[in-house]
Amino acid sequence: MVLSIVAIVLAVEIALGWDQLAKAWMSLYEANWWWLLASVLAAAASMHSFAQIQRTLLKSAGVHVKQLRSEAAYYAANSLSTTLPGGPVLSATFLLRQQRIWGASTWVASWQLVMAGVLHVAGLALVGLGGAFFLGAKNNPFSLLFTLGGFIALLLLAQAVASRPELIDGIGCRVLSWFNSVRGRPADTGLAKWRETLTQLESVSLGRRDLAVASIWSVLTRVTDVACLGFAAYAAGDHASVAGLIVACAAARAVGTIPLMPGGLLVVEAVLVPGLVSSGMSLPSAISAMLIYRLISWLLIAAIGWVVFFFMFRTEHIPDSDDDAITGPLPLVQHQSDTTETALQGPVPPPERNPENG
Repeated sequence: MVLSIVAIVLAVEIALGWDQLAKAWMSLYEANWWWLLASVLAAAASMHSFAQIQRTLLKSAGVHVKQLRSEAAYYAANSLSTTLPGGPVLSATFLLRQQRIWGASTWVASWQLVMAGVLHVAGLALVGLGGAFFLGAKNNPFSLLFTLGGFIALLLLAQAVASRPELIDGIGCRVLSWFNSVRGRPADTGLAKWRETLTQLESVSLGRRDLAVASIWSVLTRVTDVACLGFAAYAAGDHASVAGLIVACAAARAVGTIPLMPGGLLVVEAVLVPGLVSSGMSLPSAISAMLIYRLISWLLIAAIGWVVFFFMFRTEHIPDSDDDAITGPLPLVQHQSDTTETALQGPVPPPERNPENG
């Protein structure tokens, strides 16, 4: 049913905009190959930045991953996320399993996924605010400074909680006690699990330096994404304002997270084209730039990810045990000698008889 509706919508759009699509196709056919190459390199740089966020966060938890392995996992996870129904869930599960294989505990791997998501959203919001500032918010800079200050305060709060989990111990105990009273259970129900979670959180040493590095990589993922779109506009034979590119790219990425279609199909395109037109491009050039950008940042990157997945991860397995992986050096265990070496040889003599009972 859903596919039928999508097919009808596509057919109507193609019929209404056939002339513009024909001009866009000719513009795409005549695209500048050097700008196409620059757009591909920008897309690869964006994926590299995503992988660096993962490495930085895992390193703060004592899990060291090689760069090639981290990037390969992110390419494969991106393919799962952008080409399959329910892709974001499959992608998160895949990354969780990979990080378990690399030596992270289940809790550390989950923490990394959550923190990476927070940094991605924060980076997108920061870049979008920058674009809005250049488009006209510079007339009222206090609103931007207030939002930027809130962003920095949120990051510092996350860093403080990660480095000193005892700060939220009392808050968690009070909330848990109130929740148990509402449910009519003993006040200490779940307290041991809460303390165990905080103990595991202490294994993460997310200092300000690591947080700053991860935040920089997060912003770079968005900057290189905007560069990919800008190079696509140049490849189409036109150009757009930097502020317009930033806002169009940020809006497209934001709506692309809505799980309607894999890869944000139709939704991203519907946002990109008007954004490019409003930034100074003609409609045929905007459609052509959108097609180039989507072919590179979505289809090409997804195709590379599927190749990586089938050659590197398709046959990998994780142990079935639910126990958390042990990180750090393993303790030395003294092996006991075999008892057969010291056992008495031959038949055991009968016990001596007591003469009094004789």
